[in-house]
Amino acid sequence: MEIRIREVPAEYKKNPKEVLAGPLGFGKLFTDRMFQVKWTEEKGWHDAEICAHMPLQLDPAALVLHYAQELFEGMKAYYLTDGSIGLFRPEMNCKRLNASARRLVMPEIPVEDQMQAIEMLVRELRDWIPTQPGYSLYIRPTMIATNPLLGVQPAREYLYFVICSPVAAYFERGFQPVRVATSLEFVRAAVGGLGQVKAGANYAASLMAAAEAKKRGYDQVVWLDAKEHRYIEEMGGMNVFVVYGDTLKTCKLTGSILPGITRDSILHMASDLGLKVEETLLDVNEVVKDFDSGKATEAFACGTAAVVTAISHFQHDGTEHKVGDGQPGDVTTKLYETLTGIQSGKLEDRYSWVHRL
Repeated sequence: MEIRIREVPAEYKKNPKEVLAGPLGFGKLFTDRMFQVKWTEEKGWHDAEICAHMPLQLDPAALVLHYAQELFEGMKAYYLTDGSIGLFRPEMNCKRLNASARRLVMPEIPVEDQMQAIEMLVRELRDWIPTQPGYSLYIRPTMIATNPLLGVQPAREYLYFVICSPVAAYFERGFQPVRVATSLEFVRAAVGGLGQVKAGANYAASLMAAAEAKKRGYDQVVWLDAKEHRYIEEMGGMNVFVVYGDTLKTCKLTGSILPGITRDSILHMASDLGLKVEETLLDVNEVVKDFDSGKATEAFACGTAAVVTAISHFQHDGTEHKVGDGQPGDVTTKLYETLTGIQSGKLEDRYSWVHRL
């Protein structure tokens, strides 16, 4: 892909040193450059460029605004201990974006073209990457349907763009456990729907339940299956694991669960850490009994943004259950330290997961 690098107009320029000197939060501040490329039936992908991060021009009838034909990904760039820049398994994000595109009847982008665009953009933004431990440059590739059309059908024009945000830890408390609650009234996704893709519509469907959970003092919602409201599926935008001694149990991919890259990484490295893995159906009623009896010793969620986050309290059907002693357990801590150690370059990358720039 031929990518043009355009100058950033003065009105959009920012000083990265000034931005990084202040509080970052997560996804609140943005760099002054982005990548974009257009697609049409006639030309395919064309006009690729790195340009100013600036408002998009969309017709009010753009199909994305009416029928939600949109998808996105999320990854991070960060400094390694040797001073180089690392990305964690970015090819998997690119492949998952194409899987989402197929499901939403959107054009795929060759993995090598996605990687080229992301690498070039990150190199241009190297001064925007925070250096503090646990901080990173969050990368958000996105594709939207842009042609004006009031009709339920796939679009004929699309825009793929990549924006970046320097971020602190996803949870303000860092590696502190979170309190979660199930929802018996709302569901995130059903088998046959969009649960296995990163579509914005999935997250819109989660907002009401999340807001109600926060009013009750919980950080996240644990979603149950749509059919029986019985089996644990996801937590917010993260996959869930329950620990039984040296065994990790997690929801098997049923078609309504996002195949998380951090989830996949944990499954691959578990045996090297002396852990067993079971991908199964997690009956929430059995799990909470196991929390109470101590049979289930830990629980955690995992995802790109937070990596690994311990769960301290699990509320279901009006009753709250304490998980272990309410603090991150040994297994959760080991997984967090191993993953972040590999990502940062502190530990050997025996799996060749870190993509260096």
